[in-house]
Amino acid sequence: MAARPRGGDATRCPACRAPILRQLVGERAALNVTADLTPLTPDQQTALREPNRLIWCLRTNRFGNRRLTWLDPWHPPDCPHGGIHVADHRCPPADPTTLF
Repeated sequence: MAARPRGGDATRCPACRAPILRQLVGERAALNVTADLTPLTPDQQTALREPNRLIWCLRTNRFGNRRLTWLDPWHPPDCPHGGIHVADHRCPPADPTTLF
């Protein structure tokens, strides 16, 4: 049995076409995460954080592989490891349309 790939699948959301990254995060009980690729400032992180919307640290290693990691409560807002912070993806509200 082959090991699961550590990298993610950078693609576009099929609904809104926003750039996203899909990846399994965690070692034992991994979460299937779909995250936006838009970097967030500390103020944006605070505004977007909700109980059901997590903020992730997106790190890139020296080989160019991107990996999402958990943001612990003690993780500084200005990431010291060169990572950027991104949020779980949510499609923006659709424009209202009429049938007539």
